[in-house]
Amino acid sequence: MVKLGVVGVGTVGVSVIKILEENKDIISARAGKEIKVVKGIAKNLSKDRGVSTPITDNYKDVTEDKDIDIVVELMGGVEEPKEVVESALKNGKSVVTANKALLAYHRYELEDLSGDNALAYEASVAGGIPIIKSLRDGLSANHIESIKGIINGTCNYMLTKMTNEGVDFDEILKEAQDLGYAEADPTFDIGGFDAAHKLLILASIAYGIDAKPEDILIDGIEEITSEDINFAKEFGYAVKHLGIAKKVGDKVSLRVHAALVPKGEMIAKVDGVMNGVSVIGDKVGETMYYGPGAGGDATASAVISDIIDIVRGNKTAPMLGFKKSLERGLTLMAKDEIESEYYIRLLVKDETGVLSDLTSVFAKHQISIGTVLQKERGESANLFLSTHMAKEKDLMAALNEIESLGSVEDKPVMIRIER
Repeated sequence: MVKLGVVGVGTVGVSVIKILEENKDIISARAGKEIKVVKGIAKNLSKDRGVSTPITDNYKDVTEDKDIDIVVELMGGVEEPKEVVESALKNGKSVVTANKALLAYHRYELEDLSGDNALAYEASVAGGIPIIKSLRDGLSANHIESIKGIINGTCNYMLTKMTNEGVDFDEILKEAQDLGYAEADPTFDIGGFDAAHKLLILASIAYGIDAKPEDILIDGIEEITSEDINFAKEFGYAVKHLGIAKKVGDKVSLRVHAALVPKGEMIAKVDGVMNGVSVIGDKVGETMYYGPGAGGDATASAVISDIIDIVRGNKTAPMLGFKKSLERGLTLMAKDEIESEYYIRLLVKDETGVLSDLTSVFAKHQISIGTVLQKERGESANLFLSTHMAKEKDLMAALNEIESLGSVEDKPVMIRIER
């Protein structure tokens, strides 16, 4: 029998325990051994979790227990889980974690510490979608050209409702909070930070890029309005919040932001709370992965998949792609060097000469305008523009200058276009 300790018996932890019990026969058959959770750790011992597993509030009861073979870390957060994982690895345990924030900041240190102990993390990105195994194993013959993913279900749910039902941002945010898709403080999700953590893990596997969240471009969806959604519809786009890793020569651009995506692309069809990840390999072309990105059972499914792999003896290269890079000589592209097409919304005075002033500023910063659409708004007008490819630093310099024009009445809104 393989004995497990679960640190963090919350929604996912309870699901792990219950699935291991309910699907015991098929899991044992696939793993080759019986797997049992013998101890759990939780901060609130008075809460009934509906499981028979003994629960304490001291993680060392698991990490230092000589009878426990695998520690499953499901706490959330960064520094405290790091202590737990370090303690488990130092005590010769294998570790399974679903903690994307932990790995976003400490994946390289933990890999160094893991040595011959397995350190598995399939559930840290896109819940029940086996995207980690796909990158590490299924696509291992390929150079990865790009990864493009909807990897935060809260943002996708909100943008889908805004698109399909015309709901305003504030209204749908409250609904998402009421349904439990968004936290009381939703900044982590709608600000793009959750997706950034996941993207960093994927980029490390694909490219060996050692970056922290602070090093990459991160934008959320807070400024998107129904006007932007309607423009997107009119010109054949869907608005999606994406994590994007793209190889450009010997650089890798990493960015998380809302994007206008052509409706014909597969990623544009991923709606609601679902996740979808598109990976382009140099030999296989585009492969697409779709499924639930969160939820107790979906995440627990990925956790148990890692546990079964470890029980089978698949302990080699625990973090292939972190220290053992699949791509040699690549470096992180500076945020302001990233190139994209852009959509821009401006509220301006409805008077002559405004468009001429704007085009002069764009031309000064080497930005070429593609589409221009104007809609009256009382004594003002909304101008909707799209650009051809431009560098981030040039676009931001142009917007800063435009904001100071007397004819511009509000801060410009920009959304990148991803084809």
